[in-house]
Amino acid sequence: MLDAVLLNMRPHGQIAVCGMISHYNLSQPQGFSNLLSLIYNRIRMEGFVVFDYFHLYPKFLDMVLPYIKEGKIVYLEDIVEGLQPSRVLQLLL
Repeated sequence: MLDAVLLNMRPHGQIAVCGMISHYNLSQPQGFSNLLSLIYNRIRMEGFVVFDYFHLYPKFLDMVLPYIKEGKIVYLEDIVEGLQPSRVLQLLL
């Protein structure tokens, strides 16, 4: 995916990197092509983890909870007891 993104980036573009679940369980991490695009297009690529912003969570809740209570933000919650193979496939599709 990153290979395709790099080919379509504009000069001075920015890429935020958070989570790489497709790599978590690999025994050998996969490499990427087109990294020279980072240099030629002066692209900035920076990783972050949610814990970097954890101190802002109370402020976020103060801001977003009123919107949820007013119905301006709607969320879908799907709770399933247990983990059945057929249910896992539904979650993935």
